[in-house]
Amino acid sequence: MTRKPAPPKPASPKAKAVKADTRPAAARVAAKPVEVVGQTLERALDPLASALKRAALKRADKQASQFSPAPDPAPSAKAPLPVSPLAAPFPAIPPIAGVELATARAGFYKHEREDLLVMRFAPGTAAAGVFTRHGVGSAPVDWCKRQLDASKGADVRALVVNAGCANSFTGKPGADAVRRVASAVGKRFACRQRDVMVASTGVIGVLLDDAKIVQRLPEVESRLTPDGWAGAARAIMTTDTFPKGAYAEARIEGETVRIAGICKGSGMIAPDMATMLAFVVTDAAISATALQTLATLYTRNTFNAVTVDGDRSTNDTLLLFATGQSAAPKVTRAGDRRLADFRNKLEAVLLDLALQLVRDGEGASKFVKVTVTGAESSASARKIARTICESPLVKTAFAGEDANWGRIVMAVGRADEPIDRDRISVKFGPLVAAQDGLVSPTYDEGKMSAYMKNRELEVAVDVGVGRASAVMWTCDLTKQYVAINGDYRS
Repeated sequence: MTRKPAPPKPASPKAKAVKADTRPAAARVAAKPVEVVGQTLERALDPLASALKRAALKRADKQASQFSPAPDPAPSAKAPLPVSPLAAPFPAIPPIAGVELATARAGFYKHEREDLLVMRFAPGTAAAGVFTRHGVGSAPVDWCKRQLDASKGADVRALVVNAGCANSFTGKPGADAVRRVASAVGKRFACRQRDVMVASTGVIGVLLDDAKIVQRLPEVESRLTPDGWAGAARAIMTTDTFPKGAYAEARIEGETVRIAGICKGSGMIAPDMATMLAFVVTDAAISATALQTLATLYTRNTFNAVTVDGDRSTNDTLLLFATGQSAAPKVTRAGDRRLADFRNKLEAVLLDLALQLVRDGEGASKFVKVTVTGAESSASARKIARTICESPLVKTAFAGEDANWGRIVMAVGRADEPIDRDRISVKFGPLVAAQDGLVSPTYDEGKMSAYMKNRELEVAVDVGVGRASAVMWTCDLTKQYVAINGDYRS
């Protein structure tokens, strides 16, 4: 048998490395790794390329270094949202007898900002509240409703508000966290835990870390002041771009009483009593029962008459406090004639706060008042107005400065309320767009376009079936609204 010759032993890596390559130059280049080929071509074909590449790498390194974190950096904030072009200035609010305020940083936000507000009230302060009717609700809302029912609003001594965590949809642990906060505040302020109101705003589904609040109470107590309204309004902000406050003075039997309020809210605003919180304090002496009647009555045409995006919040809360520290006599009935001026001024304060919510609507550039007349009933008029205000097509037309009255008519029809198609009229400010079911013979596209460039717009619709009317306020819907809410938890 003829034996086959044994195959040669493979050369060692070192031998391979030193063995001469006798292939043509082109074949040798093609067989090399890509990066080697690139280097060879750079040297052989374009000496300038190497210099350009090094310069580019230096620029990239320099740019990257601008964003490199420093050792042990402090938490940094997101870029602040630009202040709404519709913003209202914060008013001068003097001290209200019987209430002290303080703010602190509890740490619900990663960046440096105050996110905790505490108010301490004089003994005997009456309180009333109107809350969201949202099906989910929140632990703070449940707590306030339960305690106000139990105490009938008598002798409320403190309010604790945090931003950055809604404590909503958090079950029993969320309720326990609220109770621990109220208990700790009650012990520090020498009152019962049921005398402490609690409110929260922020991300839904996140459990409140009550220890963050409790550990700040000594600091908060030392900072209580009767003159801290602007700081209080800033501490409760979330996506708000400006702090919101309102102030008025009224007369009760010749004595001056003061009314001050703050609120927060920018998105998730369509109250039905948005993320909306409002706190109003007066030094008038008014019983809790009368105060509750007034709060319920005036919510209807103020906070319930504004909408930003049609989404109700789980945490919407309006709390009204009367410290009784003025010289005015105590009033126990909401309809008492002595409260006539007070009632007007209280409604004005609530409306001022509600309209500021719309002016700070997320991404808003237009403030819009919608009036519906000729409706069969007040409820019908309100539903039609709300349908117009919450229509994405209508709101985007406002953003585009387009007097698209066809979209208004569309929204009127889909409200499913009694209307007379052949008697509907639509006006933008003083300009008639449609009447008697048709485009107006005086319609002028140029004048309409000029009017729509205003920051504040008015739309009036008559539906031709009755005498009832309603007014609602809204804002436009812009690309910025999408950007803000797409980035809310990031």
